[in-house]
Amino acid sequence: MEERRRNKRIELQSKIVMKALNGDNPDTEIIIDVTDVSKTGAGFTCNEILTIGTVYEAYLTIWTQEVLHTFIEVVRIEKKEDTFQYGASFVGMPGMEAFRIGVYDTVKQELAKQNK
Repeated sequence: MEERRRNKRIELQSKIVMKALNGDNPDTEIIIDVTDVSKTGAGFTCNEILTIGTVYEAYLTIWTQEVLHTFIEVVRIEKKEDTFQYGASFVGMPGMEAFRIGVYDTVKQELAKQNK
């Protein structure tokens, strides 16, 4: 598969609770497992069937235990055995929140250099 990401993805094991902003059940909360994140989007797994183009309100818990309130749009779906792998883009994420994700990547790279 061709790499089309504009920003490097970093692994971040976290969970977020999402609420659909459009669709049949706008108040249903879905718990997902985030597999990677960048300044512009996230990859995650979920047992629920989500729809490409649907926008969700999300509360992302990052490594500092801070919660980032954001909106994501599902842009990719891939079936993996008994679960689904999704790709999503952040919609209107404030620059400060994107900066926090970038800082985590920088710190992680520096620690890896020191441990070599």
